[in-house]
Amino acid sequence: MKTIHNPSEEKQSIELAVGTFIITTVLFIFYIISNENPTVLVIAWPFALAAIIVNIIMLIHLAERFLHLPQQRKEIGVKILMLLSNIPITFFYYLIVMKS
Repeated sequence: MKTIHNPSEEKQSIELAVGTFIITTVLFIFYIISNENPTVLVIAWPFALAAIIVNIIMLIHLAERFLHLPQQRKEIGVKILMLLSNIPITFFYYLIVMKS
């Protein structure tokens, strides 16, 4: 019996996008509340680097699925946009931290 794979059941990309957004926001708020304590940056930068690597891997995975599953492109495209939406938010946080 052949199993039909439904990409809309894949929740990992949404969980990754939301999870990295929440953790990044919490670290940013903690940095601001702690009066710009550099110790927070020591914790935040390794997380940011790991998040970038994992998000790139997920983006490549979604792009591959987008190309090979034309009938699911709308759902996969939304997941790609959710993943990419973290870039301007994180860049905004970065600008604030560097200006302070």
